[in-house]
Amino acid sequence: MRNVRIALAQINTTVGDIEGNKQKIIEFIKQAVSYNADVLLFPEMSITGYPPEDLLFKTHFIQDNIKALEEIAQIVPKSLIAVVGFVDIDGDIYNAAAVINNGKVVAKYHKNYLPNYGVFDEMRYFQKGNKALVIQFGDVRMGITICEDIWYPGGPARAEALYGDAQILANISASPHYQKKLEWREKMLSTRANDNLAIVAYVNLVGGQDELVFDGASLVLDESGKVLARGKQFEEDLLVVDVDVEMVNKARLKDPRRRQDKLVVTKEDLETLEIVTIPFETKTQRKEITNRIEPALSEVEEVYNALVVSLRDYMRKNGMKEAVIGLSGGIDSSLVACIAVDAIGKENVIGVSMPGPFSSEHSKEDARLLAENLGIRFLTIPIVEVYNTFLETLKPIFRDLPFDTTEENLQARIRGVILMALSNKFGWLVLTTGNKSESATGYSTLYGDTAGGYAVIKDVYKTMVYKLSEYVNQKAGREIIPQRVFIKPPSAELRENQTDQDKLPPYEILDQILELYVEEDMSVEEIVNLGFEEKTVREVAKMVNVNEYKRRQTPPGPKVTRRAFGKDRRLPITNGYREYKKR
Repeated sequence: MRNVRIALAQINTTVGDIEGNKQKIIEFIKQAVSYNADVLLFPEMSITGYPPEDLLFKTHFIQDNIKALEEIAQIVPKSLIAVVGFVDIDGDIYNAAAVINNGKVVAKYHKNYLPNYGVFDEMRYFQKGNKALVIQFGDVRMGITICEDIWYPGGPARAEALYGDAQILANISASPHYQKKLEWREKMLSTRANDNLAIVAYVNLVGGQDELVFDGASLVLDESGKVLARGKQFEEDLLVVDVDVEMVNKARLKDPRRRQDKLVVTKEDLETLEIVTIPFETKTQRKEITNRIEPALSEVEEVYNALVVSLRDYMRKNGMKEAVIGLSGGIDSSLVACIAVDAIGKENVIGVSMPGPFSSEHSKEDARLLAENLGIRFLTIPIVEVYNTFLETLKPIFRDLPFDTTEENLQARIRGVILMALSNKFGWLVLTTGNKSESATGYSTLYGDTAGGYAVIKDVYKTMVYKLSEYVNQKAGREIIPQRVFIKPPSAELRENQTDQDKLPPYEILDQILELYVEEDMSVEEIVNLGFEEKTVREVAKMVNVNEYKRRQTPPGPKVTRRAFGKDRRLPITNGYREYKKR
């Protein structure tokens, strides 16, 4: 048995806080040393935080990150090899990994594949690397890659394993979370391990950064693709794993694929590979450990934890402590309040009921009951008098024009003004309560219920809102969100007897259409061919198309689906193209 002890430090960094990130890295180095680890991996760009975006245009920012790397290197002992993500500069700048041992940087690796899709735009900032890197210590070889590099079957990881003979493929990553991402990621890494007959050690970033959330869930897989260890999801963790490289050597002896592939390796291939030898021997005597496999969360648990972590980190990293929410007595605001309590504590959450002329008694009661169940501070600020004053003020202009969405939106905007006034006076962050179904269709009031600082559930479909709300009560083992909130028809209550379904299809239908149209980019015709009513699909598509301008003006909020509005889906506001023929 030839054991290598690998520690994976999935840390929660803050973009731009180079000093704070440096101190956290040093803290985890000390922990890894206490475990007698041979190798310690940190996430992608762990010194700068990820993604630093246009901070990368500041030369002093780059230099500060280089200085921090030098200071980190000084505390890495001879007994440990540490791999740290940073920004390198060599004529241009690179997304890089530094290999550190015995107080100095002994090798650097530059990311080969730069993602430039979805939320990623690394080609805007970085030059791509063109070499693979293998670190040899004793009779062990370890290949280094960064995030996207390992998602390609024929990328640098393949070169490192095939003609670099690396038994371990170490990948440092900052892979943003979305629903079911962990399952997809594990399948990909399992395939890479099995195809290359190599141990894969994958460390991932954790925590929230503006609209992105990283789920951690670092992984180590053996040469057959079997999961040996998995880190916690949505929590910082030091995952320490013992791997047996001799099993890799034995597996390779028995597999003819590798021999055939080696026959076609060219001189040019070998020139793209750098091998760096470190005078380092793995430890032979140390206390045994049991490899830990943390259980994977369910889909609903994943989404809920992602929302909690996103809000907590957005507030903590921006120096905010308290949040205020307009409580309508509906399902959306109820869920946001529950997330806020779990994120920042009930003592830091304020709920505000703002009953208007069409607010039902049960909605007012449900808002109050929710606040009591959560133990949060609860304010009631009626808006009827203010609303009537607005109507009187506008009467000379509106004259005898009939009541319409103008008067409805006035109520929402009055509430927005009140919440922002509370925010200005007391420093409370206003959390908006609109969901993805509403944002997609424009079923929201600009400068009304869209007014605020963070949109907690902006990427959560209405059907998922109900699932998350049920999870809240199940998790608590009691009724937090009143049962009546689940069963009453959703309504903005801006006019008499109003329900969401007056203008929108049932959410069970709407959300399916939106997922196909927004996330899959299907045309109206393609969606109709799947069995949906043509009139409904056309109406939904039209609502999505004409409300892009509204979505551009909403606050940031966490991405939890495969394709979120904003950086993930960028369509022009002025857009004459339609995916269906006009009739």
